[in-house]
Amino acid sequence: MDIREVRPAEYAALGDLTVDSYLRGGFLIGGLQDGYTPRLRDVAERAAGATVLVAVEKEGEGERLLGGVTIAFQGSPLMELGGDGDAEIRMLAVAPEAAGKGAGSALAAACVERARAEPGTKRIVLCSQQEMTTAHRIYGRLGFGREPALDWEPVPGVLLWAFSLAL
Repeated sequence: MDIREVRPAEYAALGDLTVDSYLRGGFLIGGLQDGYTPRLRDVAERAAGATVLVAVEKEGEGERLLGGVTIAFQGSPLMELGGDGDAEIRMLAVAPEAAGKGAGSALAAACVERARAEPGTKRIVLCSQQEMTTAHRIYGRLGFGREPALDWEPVPGVLLWAFSLAL
């Protein structure tokens, strides 16, 4: 498996993969009509304001997309929780058929590496739905801890748990 930056030709496929992952996981409260769906699908917008990484595996002459993640740094319009000296992980998603292959762990670890290499970055933050227990285990293995002071509710009834890792 390789982790690299997304290519423009992959934007639509990664958007579809991300929406499918959230939908099948039960993380889009309103299904495809959920207000977050367009943001998950718009990889071009994410890539314009942050770094979007993908996990791929070789498949014949090409590659198969296994998952993706966005990491935003200081000044990015995609930062929701982060402040000065923070990086923020957003929209981690793995294709349902690739679950268990380590793509989510590899993507999250790549975000940590990128944040450590970014001058001035002292902490990584992220938020996650309470039900995203597989992601919580990944974050815990990487050393992230709960940051309840940053928990927030983007829409009524959806409480997002915050996590952070000091670098």
